[in-house]
Amino acid sequence: MFDPSTLRFDANGLIPAIAQDASSGEVLMMAWMNAESVARTLESGRVTYWSRSRQSFWIKGESSGHVQKLVEMRVDCDRDCLLMLVEQEGPACHTNRRSCFYTAVREGEEVEIMEPMAG
Repeated sequence: MFDPSTLRFDANGLIPAIAQDASSGEVLMMAWMNAESVARTLESGRVTYWSRSRQSFWIKGESSGHVQKLVEMRVDCDRDCLLMLVEQEGPACHTNRRSCFYTAVREGEEVEIMEPMAG
């Protein structure tokens, strides 16, 4: 049985969690989780993060409708980072883009490589 207490949380009790589209492999976003949000995610199947700015739980898509359904949670070799393989409905980024990683650095310049989604 998976024991979240075996994860290596930082001094604030947080661990980075990367969300990746389970079908395409596209990296969607990175956010923080604590032990309780890990447990809630595994229990509900809805990815639940910890908002550092609001100091509260944040179920992805709860207000936007852009839900992340957990397909599989993976733990890295050092047990200090999580990978969430998800089914993403709509954009993952609060800027209405599919991914939060929409800015590339090419030849020393920032280039926007992804437009906001329509609708």
